[in-house]
Amino acid sequence: MSRSMSLNMRSASRRDLPSPQKTIERFEKMVEGGSYYEAQQMYKSTSARYITCQRYSEGLDILQSGATIQLKHGQITCGAELAVLFVDTLVKGQFPYNEETFDRVRKIYEAFPRINMPHFLGDDYDDDGQKLSEAISAAKVRSEGCSSFLRAALRWSAEFGTSRNGSPDLHVMLGEYIYSESPETDMTKVSSHFVRGNDPKKFASMLVNFMGKCYPGEDDTAIARSVLMLERDAYPLFRTLRQKYRTSTDRDSVFEELLDEIAAKFYGVRQQNPLEGLFGEMFKV
Repeated sequence: MSRSMSLNMRSASRRDLPSPQKTIERFEKMVEGGSYYEAQQMYKSTSARYITCQRYSEGLDILQSGATIQLKHGQITCGAELAVLFVDTLVKGQFPYNEETFDRVRKIYEAFPRINMPHFLGDDYDDDGQKLSEAISAAKVRSEGCSSFLRAALRWSAEFGTSRNGSPDLHVMLGEYIYSESPETDMTKVSSHFVRGNDPKKFASMLVNFMGKCYPGEDDTAIARSVLMLERDAYPLFRTLRQKYRTSTDRDSVFEELLDEIAAKFYGVRQQNPLEGLFGEMFKV
């Protein structure tokens, strides 16, 4: 096949594609009617046709609409799949990370359901824990679906944005969702995203909330872990927080050893042996 014929066929394919808005309206009616699986296949195949023709903006419109409406109807797996495809299209189309593209990602994120696990723990559950087990499984699906979407968005933002670690706003969103929706809170993961984020007040509020859920005596340890992660990022903050939480870290000598190690490895600051300082002054005389 000649190159000119190939170009002509591609041009014809572009003309044959239906109006994105009409396509979106038709698919939304399918979802509203409960045909979730059939609509999912149409969202995927139709958006792929637009993307193949390099009509990325229209493909994004279809995928964003599909992800949002599927999620609003509780179809987490379907919605998360389309959400990841949306980010893949941002990469293929080489869309920059900016206020407009972030806003589109945020709107999909906000469509993910939020049902805090503690609300499930009540008299409504069977004695054998069947309903609780089902609730935990559903929470895992929500958490994993949203996490996959936001991790993909972070990789895109790192490649097409200004932050090599990915967008701080996206880190906050991911940390917040993991904390509120995951049936098994992993504070290491949560903290790792918040320390790369840009909302310290929200991080502090989350830590206070988490402390209220800890067993007696564990709250200081939870705070210490998060503080240690924060301290790696700025030496002035390191010194300030180390002094502020000294009453807690002094309870266990291991904390002091870890703090000294962090100071040495991340900031090149070594604790001076008192004798070294004394001999140093003597040699100066």
